[in-house]
Amino acid sequence: MAARRLALLGTGTVGAAFLARYRMLQERGVALPRIVWLANSRTVLGDVADPQAALALANAAPRREAGLQGWAEAEALRAGGIVVDATASELVANWHPEWLARGVNVVTANKLGHGGLLARSQAICEAQADTGAQYGDAATVGAGLPVLRSLRALVAGGDRIEAVEGVLSGSLAWLFNHYDGTRPFSALVAQALDAGYTEPDPRIDLSGEDVRRKLLILARAAGLALDGRQVRVDSLVPEALAAAAAGAVREALPALDAPLATRLAEARAVGGSLRFVGRFDPQGAEVGLRVVPAGHALCGGAGTDNRVAIRSDRYRAQPLLIQGPGAGAEVTAAALLDDVLRIAAG
Repeated sequence: MAARRLALLGTGTVGAAFLARYRMLQERGVALPRIVWLANSRTVLGDVADPQAALALANAAPRREAGLQGWAEAEALRAGGIVVDATASELVANWHPEWLARGVNVVTANKLGHGGLLARSQAICEAQADTGAQYGDAATVGAGLPVLRSLRALVAGGDRIEAVEGVLSGSLAWLFNHYDGTRPFSALVAQALDAGYTEPDPRIDLSGEDVRRKLLILARAAGLALDGRQVRVDSLVPEALAAAAAGAVREALPALDAPLATRLAEARAVGGSLRFVGRFDPQGAEVGLRVVPAGHALCGGAGTDNRVAIRSDRYRAQPLLIQGPGAGAEVTAAALLDDVLRIAAG
């Protein structure tokens, strides 16, 4: 493991949590690859002796006009090194196949690798097959819950996946676990925003785009060459909220209230609950708000729990159910480091 070199791209919430956990594991005596590069949209730092000090320097660097600056320095990693992508950058995701083709392992929380363009996802698989470099993406769905690992193991064992459906957004899970009509939906969104459960612009969560990306990752792991345009998405964002300027989003949130109150009443009329669900099967894929009956596999859970049901030849009568915390920088960072340690031990 000592020969491994590691580059961290992204020093935001997840990147900072990654470095905090890295330091904690170091203090516990866990052997870790040495961090040789640390980069963000402001700067790139090499020869990182103290990761926490480097984090402070990187985040204090002047903001630049261009995108992620110096990220290409990670090309200096020799084959066998590890790049950790803690960004949400399309630019960085475009380099995943290239790094793998050079024999550099990639560990990522960036969903755009397998959750973006189909051609890029296919290129990642081809590069892995050509060089044997590893792609650790457990953090992209369920923040490290054993969803992708379980799905891939079933496929590798010859099982045929019939359908996968799940509550894949921690923020939307929290909202619909708490929405009972006693408070306007907009008030819950504002509370989730203040608690850091949603993105700074909650429309990103409410639009279903994050769930769409996760569903693409799962579908492709199950062997479906699904294009993003084939996923039907039912956004929760009404026109008035979609048109609001970035600084006026909070004031526009009440546009959610009437439509969601109607949906809640419809669900209660049939004895069901509202859940924001992503689902795919061989016939298609969709993302949106659904009424699920009492006792349904997706009806349980609490807080920000993700809950995923997998039906296959093996799990036809009763689905394989995976549940647990699916959001948060700490669990995401832990998933990234788990993949780093797995690769480093190989």
